[in-house]
Amino acid sequence: MATNTLGNSRIAPLYAAGFTTAFGAHSIAAGLGSEFESLGSSLLALGILLALYDVAEVILKPVFGSWSDRIGAKPIILGGLAAFTLFSFLGVFAHDPLALGLVRLGQGASASAFSPAASAAVARFSGNSTGRYFGRYGAWKTLGYVCGPLLGAVLIWWGGFPALFMCMTAISLATAVWVGVGMPKLPVLPKVRYTLKDLARQTVEPGFMVPTMVLAASTGALGTAVGFLPLMGTNVGLNSVQSMGVVSLLAISSALIQPWVGKPKDQSRLSSLAGMVSGLVLIAAGLACAALWPAFLSLLACAVLSGAGIGITTPLGFAHLAASTRHDRMGRTMGSAELGRELGDTGGPLLVGAIAAAISLSAGLWTLASAVLAVALLALWLLRAPKAL
Repeated sequence: MATNTLGNSRIAPLYAAGFTTAFGAHSIAAGLGSEFESLGSSLLALGILLALYDVAEVILKPVFGSWSDRIGAKPIILGGLAAFTLFSFLGVFAHDPLALGLVRLGQGASASAFSPAASAAVARFSGNSTGRYFGRYGAWKTLGYVCGPLLGAVLIWWGGFPALFMCMTAISLATAVWVGVGMPKLPVLPKVRYTLKDLARQTVEPGFMVPTMVLAASTGALGTAVGFLPLMGTNVGLNSVQSMGVVSLLAISSALIQPWVGKPKDQSRLSSLAGMVSGLVLIAAGLACAALWPAFLSLLACAVLSGAGIGITTPLGFAHLAASTRHDRMGRTMGSAELGRELGDTGGPLLVGAIAAAISLSAGLWTLASAVLAVALLALWLLRAPKAL
């Protein structure tokens, strides 16, 4: 297949698209908490502003993923990036909670278009090297998730929300131009009729359900770490720079291991099942370190172990999905899998926060670690058949 020989220069724009959606989702979170009083906003309004982006993604990602199968990935990616650029530019002039809410909703809807389409395009371009290319794609997405709050805080401190939205405008515009110039157009494959019964059957197939659960668990752990590690750092006497440095260590750990772990998968030296389970065990071990002994060294161990686990599970989960999905429904599959990740991204911090409020933060982390291990055991059970990848 010709797509197997495509160079990195042609797939690299998709890495930028992955970074853009992750950066857009998390960059504003750092500033809303400190700026919402100046906007005349309540805590309820703050919660709504933080959730609107993810709500739009949860609803629309499967829809746009299916559309990318019908009309092609590149038009959906370009349209989504163009809309994201427009809404980001409008955010420069948003000075009240209602306007910010509409901008965030528009950004989330736009990201819902280009994110699953980009994942589907990576799957089709990568051929037999899905582990390698999803490793790189996931590394850039992880950097967006973790670096978003850091850079967002700096931009808001320097120039307020207008500076942040101008940065997002520039990033999304540059990515759109790069995709338009550098990404080859994928042919639309012949359409196969699917019924709701077929969709329901695919949803419960182990080849889809297991990697989606693994991705949801790892993303939930990532969201929890980004949200709670700085708080735990403050509780053990670290300053804000040191606390965010712990989060940065998690990002570095994850970003470094993702491209590396894909190669043995492509060479059949590492199975998806063994890698995903090992990654989940590392994530659970990292969470347990932070829960068992809240101290600077344990937070570092949590960042390294959890980051490594996330770095292993993410490319292998997507590679498993790509290998077990027909190309004519790749967009729909990736959109549904991205929905699972969004639910994990929301559910992990909510679970830990609720238990922390009722009992303690350590209890919340123990609960999440137990849930991650439960997913690992379920993966072992469902993919124990010899045909499992």
